[in-house]
Amino acid sequence: MSRLNSTFFLNATIVRPNLFFISGLTGIPHTKYYYVFLCFVYTLSLLGNTFVMFVIYADHCLHSPKYIAVFNLLVSDLCVSTALVPPLIDTLLFKSQLISYEACLTNMFFVCWFLFMQSFTLTILSFDRLVAICFPLRYNEIVTNKSMLVITAVTWIIAGLSVVIAVIFISRLSFCKSTVINSYFCDHAPTSWLACNDNTPSLIMSWTHVIMILWLPVLFIIGTYICIARALLKIAVAMERLKAMKTCTSHLILVSVFYLPVCINAAMGSRLHPNVRIFSTSLALVLPPILNPIIYSLKTEEFTESIKRFYRRKMHIAVRNK
Repeated sequence: MSRLNSTFFLNATIVRPNLFFISGLTGIPHTKYYYVFLCFVYTLSLLGNTFVMFVIYADHCLHSPKYIAVFNLLVSDLCVSTALVPPLIDTLLFKSQLISYEACLTNMFFVCWFLFMQSFTLTILSFDRLVAICFPLRYNEIVTNKSMLVITAVTWIIAGLSVVIAVIFISRLSFCKSTVINSYFCDHAPTSWLACNDNTPSLIMSWTHVIMILWLPVLFIIGTYICIARALLKIAVAMERLKAMKTCTSHLILVSVFYLPVCINAAMGSRLHPNVRIFSTSLALVLPPILNPIIYSLKTEEFTESIKRFYRRKMHIAVRNK
């Protein structure tokens, strides 16, 4: 009974503010130009991701494990753009930097969840390239549509549960001092730092997320490309080696765009001005959703052939109708 009363007392003493203040972009000059840029980026990312998703869905030739992963990447890109960019635009355009406690936790959950999926899907694509180049004869046996769907579903569940735990830890914190979040969205770590009670579990969860989203995927991708490089060196015919390398270029560009800015920010640490860190990190999150469909449209031969087939089919139907 005393334990129950103690639990009730702890619950009763949690201080939850009505509003948080998002201060991340207040010190950055000429933010109105950033607003115009974000509007442009968000519009193009919506159009580009939707178009590529439609082509993958409509063309049965693209219903392969690789393009199941690509489709998943586009979905997570579209979701993270929608969770992140409209609130940013609202903040910049209407100066509405106040956000309710419940809306803050909701924003934190969805942005972190979709960021997890972006990172995990790039890792899945590196595994796909590893098997395709290092074990080509067993590729159709190891990487099937069913196995790719299972892997994708499991990563969504793991990412979702991890973020749910992190948000629950935040909900157990008291905010009796500052409610100013030094970020451009309701980021987990900056929000945890504001707590006036023990925030150790929440900060541990923040570091766990950094390891899961950034360092483990980066190490895994580096490992896969070391194995791929060794396999390519064993290919005697130069043309075959070049053809195998071309299948990796799209993925390598996506990996560089997504991870490099975040890794540089992490390596620089406190040497970077807070505004520079916030601005560069926000760019690192809003640019991949617009670049991913462009890269897969222009750099992937199967996709360009699919668009050509779709165009020829439409032209044939139009001529026949005449």
